[in-house]
Amino acid sequence: MIKRILAAATMLPLPMAAAAQPAPPAAPPAHRIATIATGLDHPWSVAFLPDGRVLVTERAGRLRVIADGKLQAAAIAGVPAVYAHSQGGLFDVLPHPDFATNRLLFLSYAAGTPGANATRIARARLDGERLTGLKVIFEVAPTKDTPVHYGGRMAWLRDGSLAMTTGDGFDYREDAQRKGTLLGKIIRIRPDGSIPADNPLVGERGARPEIWSLGHRNPQGLALDPATGALWSHEHGPRGGDEVNLIRRGANYGWPIATHGRDYSGAGISPFKSYKGMVDAQLVWTPSIAPSGLAVYRGAMFPEWNGDLIVGALAHQQVRRVDIAGGKVAGQARLFPELTARIRDVRVAPDGAIWLTVDDDKGRVLRVTRK
Repeated sequence: MIKRILAAATMLPLPMAAAAQPAPPAAPPAHRIATIATGLDHPWSVAFLPDGRVLVTERAGRLRVIADGKLQAAAIAGVPAVYAHSQGGLFDVLPHPDFATNRLLFLSYAAGTPGANATRIARARLDGERLTGLKVIFEVAPTKDTPVHYGGRMAWLRDGSLAMTTGDGFDYREDAQRKGTLLGKIIRIRPDGSIPADNPLVGERGARPEIWSLGHRNPQGLALDPATGALWSHEHGPRGGDEVNLIRRGANYGWPIATHGRDYSGAGISPFKSYKGMVDAQLVWTPSIAPSGLAVYRGAMFPEWNGDLIVGALAHQQVRRVDIAGGKVAGQARLFPELTARIRDVRVAPDGAIWLTVDDDKGRVLRVTRK
């Protein structure tokens, strides 16, 4: 069925979707943007430790530490070898919810060779300035021969299970609809890598039991709202059609059967923007903003944003706030208009400050606070 639908798409004209423009920019609260670290090699993710230190991943495969507001010279030892090519490398770092007692960290990264690579999750203990007891607990299957579309964003769910996004590998977009592969999915596992018995496809013949949702292209944003339990994600469309999605157990989000985007050649991908049995996006960006990094704001520093999404944009080089009202998107606006940079990650610190990473070979870590 997938091939028939996609073949038909090449014969049908597909008008470009109307652009989802941000609202006229209202002046954000008076704020200050401080540069915390510089000279990083494509910093991908930040994470906050209970003792006040901040971890930063560099895509090339290094795990760095910011302590007392300064980037430490030495990287953490014991990080697994990564496949650092094109979009591949070290992605997320995520402390265990009980890190203060068990010292466990979870890393997502690209591993393998040019001809066979995949997104992995490894678990290890942070012991001083090194990782010990490293164990791979998950790997996307099948492997692929493309160095792009890895996904790699992780989030803890309320029940203590771990979710992660996976990309479609670019050349394998039809796999996003196939239940027998882990490409183009959001997966859910336990912290030891085992599979929860209530995952939606457990017991279905030929289906991968790790799957939580399917029909994704390259999701590089995943965040849980701790107040409501809602799991939000965003993903890159092709030429247009970036999406914000509210993730539900077992749901199919359409790619590549339903999309607002076009192929990079300009050809249509599908005649359908919606398709029966598939979930429509909460928000679509056409032209693409290239979203990367996602946080649900919950904090005391900017209380007027509580429950809203904070989104980084690579192509549009900005930060956006997506207004959430009643569990749905109600609008959007650009934040911090003085900042023009490729934003890779967005995180809310325990004190309510917003931390950003700038994707560059001389990348930065920024902290936004209220004046």
